[in-house]
Amino acid sequence: MEQLEWYEAVEKVEPYVVRISTPRGTGTGFFVSKAKTNSFCAIATAAHVVDFAHYWEEPIRLDHIASNKSLVIRENERAVFVDSNRDTAVILFNNIDFIIPDEMLILAPKEKYLKVGIEVGWLGFPAIGGADLSFFTGRISSWVHSQDAYLVDGVAINGVSGGPAFHLSGQDIFLIGVVSAYIPNRATGESLPGLGVIRNITQFHELIPTFDSLDQAKSQETPASVLTPVSDAESNVQVKTKHTS
Repeated sequence: MEQLEWYEAVEKVEPYVVRISTPRGTGTGFFVSKAKTNSFCAIATAAHVVDFAHYWEEPIRLDHIASNKSLVIRENERAVFVDSNRDTAVILFNNIDFIIPDEMLILAPKEKYLKVGIEVGWLGFPAIGGADLSFFTGRISSWVHSQDAYLVDGVAINGVSGGPAFHLSGQDIFLIGVVSAYIPNRATGESLPGLGVIRNITQFHELIPTFDSLDQAKSQETPASVLTPVSDAESNVQVKTKHTS
């Protein structure tokens, strides 16, 4: 089977991606679920992109470039589920404006991980004036099992946090995770190229099939709390990580 080209993959993934803006900053998200009978849907992102807005009940703006539409979601119009350990989150809401594909992208199988050296790509909105949705690529450097995270030899900058990371297999595109952070190399006292951090999508496998309506999801959303720093003893990766949103 002929291998899908990266530019073709970008064209296929782009309709699922949104820019996320809060009073604190900007990030990226992507559609991971859509109800067949109504407009109820879910957007995945990094937890640190939305945790403060969730805690302070602030509005979250979603800009869907493919639809050329924007939507501001108030606290009572959404349900937010945060997995602080994995730095992943899901926003569930009733979609009335965005035109998204009928079929969602394929989630990589649970408990399956890519081998070191395999190439992956990711999309996001860099926090640079005038920058549009941008594509990045790199290779898996390692899998950190204790953190449910890939370290990737590639770049991630402010605004790209929460973007979809994906792998190509023939004509198929598999979502493997969420862009979480970038670890710069400061061994010489200056910032040199480092490693990107991509968090596993386990939360989406567990959460998406659970709810039939926004009211049901709202009654079970994650209690609002700010993410707490992780100590060196708990995670060397997280402590040395610079979030990219």
